Amino acid sequence: MTCTYASEAPPRQGPTRSPVGTWTLAHRPEAAGEARKITKELLTRWSVAEDAADSVLLTVSELVTNAVEHARPPLHFALSRDPGTQRVHIEVSDGGPAAMDGDWAASCTPDEHGRGLAIVDQLTAAHGDREEPGRAVHWADVTRMP
Repeated sequence: MTCTYASEAPPRQGPTRSPVGTWTLAHRPEAAGEARKITKELLTRWSVAEDAADSVLLTVSELVTNAVEHARPPLHFALSRDPGTQRVHIEVSDGGPAAMDGDWAASCTPDEHGRGLAIVDQLTAAHGDREEPGRAVHWADVTRMP
């Protein structure tokens, strides 16, 4: 796992989100656990309330798991916060759709998976995706609770 951490990141769109952490994760099932560990450490540092932290952790887990199961490498993960709007911003990028699902998704019946984005929809203030050259980016914003 490669970690890059910057105390201030240049704004992309809208308000500045800071600080920002960006990681490259191995494209394997353990990536979701690694992403949760990283996230929990940052949320503690940022003093995010337990309810909001739980929502962030589950959202991170869902987005990273989707990337491992349904997309090609590389797998990148980023977290930031916007003190003005009290939101935690999550981004997971991958190499775009895989030709075949990963081992876990391929071994399941349709009723055993496929609820991840519905869960993300319930946990987040907003979420979506965008295409960039050579990659797909899936993002979500979770409102921080004081």
